[in-house]
Amino acid sequence: MTSLHLTDRLGGLAFGGDYNPEQWDEPVWKEDDELMRRARVNLATVGVFSWALLEPEEGRYDFAWLDTHVDRLHANGVAVDLATPTASPPPWFTLAHPDALTVRPDGTRLTHGSRDTYCLTAPAYRNASRRIAGALAERYGDHPALALWHVHNEYATLCYCDHTAAAFRVWLRDRHGSLDALNEAWGTAFWSQRYGSWEQVLPPRATNWHKNPGQQLDFHRFWSDEVIAAYREQRETIRAHSDRPVTTNLMLPAYQNMDLWALARELDVVSSDQYPSAPGLDAAADAAFHADRARSLGGGRPWLLMEQGTNTVYDRDRVLAKEPGDVLRHTLGHIARGSEGALFFQWRQSRAGAETWHSGMVPHAGSDSRIFREVTQTGEAVARLGELAGSTVTGSVAVLHDADAWWALGVDGLPSAGLDYHAALGRAHRALWDAGVTVDFAHPGHDLGRYPLVVAPALFLLSDEAAENLRRYVAGGGTLLVQHASGYVDDRLHARLGGYPAPPLREALGIRVEEYRPLRRDERLTLSDGSHGTVWSESVRADGAQTLAAYTHGMLADRPALTRHRFGTGQGWYLSTLLDDTAYAALVARLLGEAGVGPEVQGLPRRVEAVTRHAPDGRRWRFLISHRTEPVPLPEPAHDLLTGGPVSELPPGGCVVLRIA
Repeated sequence: MTSLHLTDRLGGLAFGGDYNPEQWDEPVWKEDDELMRRARVNLATVGVFSWALLEPEEGRYDFAWLDTHVDRLHANGVAVDLATPTASPPPWFTLAHPDALTVRPDGTRLTHGSRDTYCLTAPAYRNASRRIAGALAERYGDHPALALWHVHNEYATLCYCDHTAAAFRVWLRDRHGSLDALNEAWGTAFWSQRYGSWEQVLPPRATNWHKNPGQQLDFHRFWSDEVIAAYREQRETIRAHSDRPVTTNLMLPAYQNMDLWALARELDVVSSDQYPSAPGLDAAADAAFHADRARSLGGGRPWLLMEQGTNTVYDRDRVLAKEPGDVLRHTLGHIARGSEGALFFQWRQSRAGAETWHSGMVPHAGSDSRIFREVTQTGEAVARLGELAGSTVTGSVAVLHDADAWWALGVDGLPSAGLDYHAALGRAHRALWDAGVTVDFAHPGHDLGRYPLVVAPALFLLSDEAAENLRRYVAGGGTLLVQHASGYVDDRLHARLGGYPAPPLREALGIRVEEYRPLRRDERLTLSDGSHGTVWSESVRADGAQTLAAYTHGMLADRPALTRHRFGTGQGWYLSTLLDDTAYAALVARLLGEAGVGPEVQGLPRRVEAVTRHAPDGRRWRFLISHRTEPVPLPEPAHDLLTGGPVSELPPGGCVVLRIA
């Protein structure tokens, strides 16, 4: 049990970021003190990559330098988010324990020289991680500067070494109970893969062609459990000496080496990192996607944006800059969706090392720069929002998200590489975001009854229990949209026989998929309503469902492409192809109308975000964030927390936070 919430210790919302004073000298530290005051920084993450300095040789700790900086930050009114440095073991560790270095699927053992070069299952690594976490907790557990513990950084690097193989076998024994059950689950009768002893079972290492899909899925499940076990070890070691909340920063949205629902349940406060993959409006939409997922993973509780970049957009092989005003817009976009503040990586842009060109709050150009001026403006804005602490956000539509379904679409041997789980999830969210609707994410097994509309973008894997849960949801009055290639396999990756999807879901949808027909890369099908489908198509038989759009040529001519089925007191919709963006947006708008869901604020033009936070005592605050180039009049004047006065117009690219109750 922790004493005080994070915002209670800070006296408001968090603002700051990773601080690495060990990269700099005393004159810079003095400047940092002054600049942090100007930027209204009140929380600094310290020690994330400092293992080599904290423990220069095994068992010998040097805390003097960290004492200096923790005390200095405290004296300047900055609280500390103290990290355990276990994401980057020091050179002495890897020299002493070469068996703890990462092994790739092809058997290549990596060498020291980057971060995350360790095996999570190696006993030496786990022991060393507990030791350094315990030493830090014993020394700083009740330090007045300490507000939060930050275990590790961005779990989880995969490894395929012999330590992993041994741990994987233990996990498989526990899950399956016997080799016969394992062989049945993995379908090892095919390709002469039947295992006769546990010693024969290995992780899914590099092999000649397709790996066994059941083996791949179980390996992901195993690794996720191993991550959670490693996190718990450090957390419990810390809790023996400290009552401050403990977290680890999830890497959202596309990094999927763990079951995020399961790990989030272990965190005192969900925290996560977000770096957009495209600039402009796409970056804002990506921030909303990230924030809605982070909030949902914590069951709607307030969460914390642990990292973002002031000027960092990762676009495949290059790093793009953000637009002027994006620092404030992205920060408020996250806070609007439940974050208890906003932190950055990092405070001061590095002058040397692997991330020299990763942006910072204080860029290479120094404080006399656009970036630092925007950081200061943003810090002042966040400081004015303290009264929002503890308030929450509730979505009106749910998008279904399941780690098993994601992993299932990553196994070998699937009929199309175009079945992209993350893209499908993001596309569904984007259509709802464009429609002005606040979104929650939910697991297919969750109680969905409070949502008038649920969207299932890519449930290729669907357990029997989850399929029955979705059937009950529709029967009880919900509107459900299921998209192509859903419910094809059960939770062992065994294909559903008798047609797709799973029988309870077929009943709710009133259809049966008899045949899947992936499309060529450039193929585009015309539907009877004039829309177009790409990537995937299916031969669907309507078993009670109404056909709303049909295929128009080839063997699928006149077969259903989009259907609606009235089941119980609800509706089950099925879409058997990937619609173009315009048609998909129109379908989402139609579903919202059918479900009686409107935008957060009626009458706002497109490209204006609107999100409302609610306090337990009935107070409400509405965030309006413009991505337009012209002013937008507000329906009526209201008190803006950012300016401290009434406001009647949203300026171009501007933001307001209105106290509405």
